[in-house]
Amino acid sequence: MSRSPSFKVREELLPSLDPESLQRWIVGFCVIRFDLEQGQLVEVCYPPGCLTNDEELEIAYSSFPDSISQQQNRSSIHDCIFFFRFRRHLKSQSIDKNNVGEELSSTSSANVSKYMYGFVFNRQIHDERLKRGGEQKSVVVLSHSPYSSVFRPLLQIIGPLYFDFGKVALEHIAAYVSAWPAPVPGKLMDLPIGNETIKVNLPPVHCLPLENGLSFDESASPVAPLLPSNQSIPQGLFHDADIFGAFRGILLQLWLLWELLVIGEPILIIAPTPSQCCEAVASLVSLIAPLLCSVDFRPYFTIHDPEFSHLNSIREGETFPSMVLGVTNLFFLKALKKIPHIVSVGSLHPSSNRVALSTRSSAGKVSGRPDGGLQQLYLQSLQKFSPSSLLNAIKLRRDGPLCLMTEHKEAIWTTYSAITKPDTSILNRLVDAGMSPRVEESMSVVNNEILRRHFLELTINFLAPFGPYFRITAPLEGSSPYVDPPSLPPFSADEFLSSLSTRGPGKFILKRMKSNWLNFYRRFLNGPNFMPWFQRRRAVAEREQDRLWRHSRMKTDMQQLVSKMSELEIVDSFNVIEKLLHRELQLQQPGNGDIDSTATCEKLMRDLQAVFSALTKDMQQIMLSNPERASLLQRIVN
Repeated sequence: MSRSPSFKVREELLPSLDPESLQRWIVGFCVIRFDLEQGQLVEVCYPPGCLTNDEELEIAYSSFPDSISQQQNRSSIHDCIFFFRFRRHLKSQSIDKNNVGEELSSTSSANVSKYMYGFVFNRQIHDERLKRGGEQKSVVVLSHSPYSSVFRPLLQIIGPLYFDFGKVALEHIAAYVSAWPAPVPGKLMDLPIGNETIKVNLPPVHCLPLENGLSFDESASPVAPLLPSNQSIPQGLFHDADIFGAFRGILLQLWLLWELLVIGEPILIIAPTPSQCCEAVASLVSLIAPLLCSVDFRPYFTIHDPEFSHLNSIREGETFPSMVLGVTNLFFLKALKKIPHIVSVGSLHPSSNRVALSTRSSAGKVSGRPDGGLQQLYLQSLQKFSPSSLLNAIKLRRDGPLCLMTEHKEAIWTTYSAITKPDTSILNRLVDAGMSPRVEESMSVVNNEILRRHFLELTINFLAPFGPYFRITAPLEGSSPYVDPPSLPPFSADEFLSSLSTRGPGKFILKRMKSNWLNFYRRFLNGPNFMPWFQRRRAVAEREQDRLWRHSRMKTDMQQLVSKMSELEIVDSFNVIEKLLHRELQLQQPGNGDIDSTATCEKLMRDLQAVFSALTKDMQQIMLSNPERASLLQRIVN
């Protein structure tokens, strides 16, 4: 999606703003100006009242590059796009009992924490006639959804429009967005904006954070057991992230970074610009798809974030929380000394001034490398035990990350020993263009598809040993579906590890991991990602099993089935049907509507009547002695 100067607003086709529909995609828009005397000022907040004063202040501080990180670019206008994530506190609302996994995220506290994403179009205007040689302003799109593939191209439209037309551009864009259909995770959507259309595949529902209060049918979008044939279909968050561009200088360390995020280790990612650091954080999160990422990730984190004071006060011996922080301010190297893993990425001199982080982003790449730079990098990796490279590695480790204060370099500082071996066959397939930006961007797309497919395959195979705990059972052909379905296999971490050590994790993992792979699984079980993912997958499996059994009951001929039953089986079937009917009647209560619930109730009523008629007169009298049951049967007859 280009910045499209051809975009036009046709007044006669402009839809009216529907605030409720707008909320499905966007919380609101902010325009923030950096004032030399007063600091960050919120000029516009639309729709009015969509944010609290504290939220406006936090958004304002997160919407500008740190002064230390600003590029030394003296062109007249410099645009960049980046995004941040912060914790929002809202009053608790009613809970939808049909929501998959809602029981996992429910809370009895007065406030419910939800994360909000701010997607920023920042413009810096350099003019020597102005104080400090220029000014800057940011247009921010705020949403509860991490739909970067939607909001990045939207910003490329709305950003320049605002600077041309002012607040009216926000009102027009809001009206168009409110006319969009409701988001359907995992589906291709056409989202019209004036005479433009954003075509986008939304990420699947299984990777969206639980705190979003989603009401989508998650069983319709299960974790893919096999690799998808269509690479454009997302399997996790930030499918549009530029993995190759973000980590181009440290590609050999991708497998180590994948491990760190899988087990939920704290990571500090530092880059020269907000665009580069948020691209690196998004790329890292996308590496572990289709695993649900429950680590608190912050694509662009500043010292003004309310949580910084807590992180800065962590003492020696205390555990740093599971977070991935993207920063540009070098002050964090001194302030967050307790964070165990530090990653430095990006380049001080981007190759152009074009808007960073486009739909197929090439921002964050290291420019100025000679032709064949990737091949040279790979050759250096093969010679990593040469005397010169060994001395450089020792010097880098001795100096520590504080060496970034004097010179930026791409590197990792960690004491963690990776278990997964880098796949050299994947690195051999990557292409380094070293040509024009357009050719380079095309090569980056190819490289990203290679890397994303490999890590998707790696993650799926890593999670494969948990498959038996999600295995559902359908009714056998000819058997009665009017019994309680079998429970899913119980899970015990100790039993799982004992069984896994005996049978192994599979050839794919054994080939790519060192002999201590079992310890990696143990750390995963104890980390923040396992339990939310496992419980959510169990909830989806249970719902899917329930759907299969409901479908089987709808097809069953009860008259024929009951004729083959003994009296005891008939009584048992009556009790099960009665219980199922009460549950379906509950689903028909206001606010708990279900599309199939009415048809299911009618079928269960007919089946209950058929079973009751098959009982002996004495047994019928016993059943009718219960007033509630007698009332239900009378209702069925009438």
